[in-house]
Amino acid sequence: MQSSITKVLKAVADPTRREIFHALVVAATAMPITQISGQFQMSRQGITKHLRTLEEAGLVQIHTKGRERFCFADPLPLKEVNHWLKFYERFWDTKLQDLSSYLDSKSD
Repeated sequence: MQSSITKVLKAVADPTRREIFHALVVAATAMPITQISGQFQMSRQGITKHLRTLEEAGLVQIHTKGRERFCFADPLPLKEVNHWLKFYERFWDTKLQDLSSYLDSKSD
Protein backbone atom coordinates (compact mmCIF):
# COMPACT_ATOMS: atom_id res chain seq x y z
CA MET A 1 0.00 0.00 0.00
CA GLN A 2 1.35 3.41 -0.96
CA SER A 3 1.96 5.99 1.74
CA SER A 4 -0.05 9.19 1.58
CA ILE A 5 3.09 11.17 0.70
CA THR A 6 3.79 8.81 -2.20
CA LYS A 7 0.24 9.22 -3.48
CA VAL A 8 0.44 13.01 -3.27
CA LEU A 9 3.82 13.15 -5.01
CA LYS A 10 2.57 10.79 -7.73
CA ALA A 11 -0.52 12.95 -8.19
CA VAL A 12 1.37 16.23 -8.51
CA ALA A 13 4.14 14.73 -10.66
CA ASP A 14 1.96 15.16 -13.74
CA PRO A 15 1.74 18.74 -15.09
CA THR A 16 -1.89 18.34 -16.17
CA ARG A 17 -2.90 17.19 -12.69
CA ARG A 18 -1.03 20.15 -11.19
CA GLU A 19 -2.94 22.49 -13.50
CA ILE A 20 -6.26 20.87 -12.63
CA PHE A 21 -5.50 21.10 -8.92
CA HIS A 22 -4.38 24.71 -9.30
CA ALA A 23 -7.55 25.61 -11.19
CA LEU A 24 -9.64 24.11 -8.39
CA VAL A 25 -7.66 25.90 -5.68
CA VAL A 26 -7.99 29.24 -7.49
CA ALA A 27 -11.72 28.69 -8.06
CA ALA A 28 -12.11 28.18 -4.29
CA THR A 29 -15.43 26.47 -4.98
CA ALA A 30 -16.66 23.17 -6.36
CA MET A 31 -16.50 22.94 -10.13
CA PRO A 32 -18.36 20.49 -12.37
CA ILE A 33 -16.16 18.09 -14.32
CA THR A 34 -17.56 19.48 -17.58
CA GLN A 35 -16.30 22.96 -16.64
CA ILE A 36 -12.89 21.59 -15.68
CA SER A 37 -12.56 19.59 -18.90
CA GLY A 38 -13.50 22.71 -20.89
CA GLN A 39 -10.26 24.33 -19.69
CA PHE A 40 -8.07 21.61 -21.20
CA GLN A 41 -7.54 20.20 -24.66
CA MET A 42 -8.36 16.74 -23.43
CA SER A 43 -11.42 14.52 -23.37
CA ARG A 44 -13.68 14.49 -20.35
CA GLN A 45 -12.62 10.86 -19.84
CA GLY A 46 -8.96 11.92 -19.71
CA ILE A 47 -9.75 14.65 -17.18
CA THR A 48 -11.75 12.15 -15.12
CA LYS A 49 -8.71 9.82 -14.95
CA HIS A 50 -6.56 12.69 -13.69
CA LEU A 51 -9.23 13.66 -11.16
CA ARG A 52 -9.38 10.07 -9.93
CA THR A 53 -5.62 10.13 -9.22
CA LEU A 54 -5.97 13.46 -7.40
CA GLU A 55 -8.91 12.05 -5.44
CA GLU A 56 -6.93 8.92 -4.44
CA ALA A 57 -4.22 11.24 -3.09
CA GLY A 58 -6.84 13.16 -1.11
CA LEU A 59 -6.18 16.38 -3.04
CA VAL A 60 -9.62 16.48 -4.65
CA GLN A 61 -13.04 15.53 -3.38
CA ILE A 62 -15.76 14.63 -5.85
CA HIS A 63 -19.47 14.82 -5.04
CA THR A 64 -22.41 13.91 -7.23
CA LYS A 65 -25.39 16.24 -7.36
CA GLY A 66 -28.06 15.06 -9.75
CA ARG A 67 -26.39 14.09 -13.00
CA GLU A 68 -23.35 16.32 -12.46
CA ARG A 69 -20.16 15.53 -10.56
CA PHE A 70 -18.55 18.43 -8.69
CA CYS A 71 -14.91 18.59 -7.66
CA PHE A 72 -13.14 20.77 -5.16
CA ALA A 73 -9.55 20.99 -4.00
CA ASP A 74 -8.41 19.86 -0.59
CA PRO A 75 -4.82 21.05 -0.11
CA LEU A 76 -4.53 19.49 3.37
CA PRO A 77 -2.49 16.45 2.17
CA LEU A 78 0.19 18.89 1.01
CA LYS A 79 0.91 19.68 4.67
CA GLU A 80 2.32 16.19 5.19
CA VAL A 81 4.58 16.60 2.15
CA ASN A 82 5.62 20.04 3.42
CA HIS A 83 6.45 18.55 6.83
CA TRP A 84 8.54 15.85 5.15
CA LEU A 85 10.39 18.45 3.06
CA LYS A 86 11.06 20.65 6.11
CA PHE A 87 13.28 17.92 7.55
CA TYR A 88 15.50 18.06 4.46
CA GLU A 89 15.47 21.84 4.44
CA ARG A 90 16.79 21.86 8.01
CA PHE A 91 19.26 19.09 7.13
CA TRP A 92 20.76 21.06 4.23
CA ASP A 93 20.72 24.35 6.14
CA THR A 94 22.76 22.67 8.87
CA LYS A 95 25.17 21.03 6.41
CA LEU A 96 25.74 24.31 4.56
CA GLN A 97 26.27 26.18 7.82
CA ASP A 98 28.79 23.50 8.88
CA LEU A 99 30.59 23.87 5.56
CA SER A 100 30.63 27.64 5.89
CA SER A 101 32.06 27.37 9.41
CA TYR A 102 34.69 24.90 8.23
CA LEU A 103 35.74 27.13 5.35
CA ASP A 104 35.86 30.17 7.62
CA SER A 105 38.12 28.29 10.07
CA LYS A 106 40.51 27.32 7.22
CA SER A 107 40.86 30.90 6.02
CA ASP A 108 42.22 32.07 9.38
